[in-house]
Amino acid sequence: MRSRVLCGMAAAVAVLVTGCSSDGGAGAGDAGAATSAPASGAPSAAAFPVTATDCAGKETVFDAAPKRIVTSNASSLEMLLQLGAGDRVIGTGFPPGKGTLPAGIADAGARVPVLGDMVIPKEKLLGSGADLYVETFADMGAMGGGMGTTPTDQEYRAAGIKRVFLHSTSCAATAPAAVQDLAGVETDIRSLGKVTGTSAKAEALAADMEKKVATVRTALAGVPADKRPGYFFFDFDAGTKQPMAVGNRQVGNAVIGLAGARNVFGDLDGDFKPVSWEDVVAKNPDWIQLGVRNRGSEAENRKAFDEAEKFLREFPATKGLKAVQEGRFVRIGSEVTTIAGTRNADTVEQIAHALFPDLVKDAR
Repeated sequence: MRSRVLCGMAAAVAVLVTGCSSDGGAGAGDAGAATSAPASGAPSAAAFPVTATDCAGKETVFDAAPKRIVTSNASSLEMLLQLGAGDRVIGTGFPPGKGTLPAGIADAGARVPVLGDMVIPKEKLLGSGADLYVETFADMGAMGGGMGTTPTDQEYRAAGIKRVFLHSTSCAATAPAAVQDLAGVETDIRSLGKVTGTSAKAEALAADMEKKVATVRTALAGVPADKRPGYFFFDFDAGTKQPMAVGNRQVGNAVIGLAGARNVFGDLDGDFKPVSWEDVVAKNPDWIQLGVRNRGSEAENRKAFDEAEKFLREFPATKGLKAVQEGRFVRIGSEVTTIAGTRNADTVEQIAHALFPDLVKDAR
């Protein structure tokens, strides 16, 4: 199952992550206060210095915007492309699959060199010439399963590479409370904006997310808690032998809740958690999202959704579920639901429209 999860955009890499890495003098995460930069991709020197902190609060100071950036996967790559800093990205791991990036940045994303189909090999990362490494998840070297080793703190320093982690994902497994909104994702976007000197664009992206979510919240204000349907995110690509549930520390939990539904596994502390089919049956969700990764075309995506639905309709343990019997399936991909990014807000709109079409208009 793990190999299937790791072969895509890392939508479920966090399944294997047990915590946040706090080693390394390069630091990570939230950028400190800084003045706004121009809306273009060109950094503003007036915005520096910027202080970033990792999950443990360790600080790293940026005296200037990085010029050569490597991203650990397509999630952080997409954020940088949207910020207008894509021309500074010199490589990535876990590259975006065909058709996964929005049209406006897809061409730029395709031009970014792939340094690793999965985790970037240690030697390649250290020799990349990068001055910043953006990590979407915690220490990949601790994941096992042939994922290889990551550079030490001393090796990062010797190579001149500073690090920034996306808090909304790298700190998810050890977060002190359930994730119920997209504030963490918005903070990551603002933090990257400060570090790269693109704060004005970051503010615009975060504000757009907030506006979309607020519109849905207003539309669903009259729906009482006991009328909000139970919702199960079925991670089809993680394997069908044992289902993988979205726990309450995962951004998907916030997406589901903001869309007016109730994550049936929202009582699980953590990001992703393996459960049993008996557990799913006991929850008997009202709706099931067919979580599949983007296959690169509408036809291939439709085929994947069909396969996921077919499994649930034919599998003895699930064919009697309320959602299956009533055909209440939501066909929205994994990446935009469980990977942190601006499109999480779009997914909130789309799920809310599927569940409450009379209250929430189709945002697409």
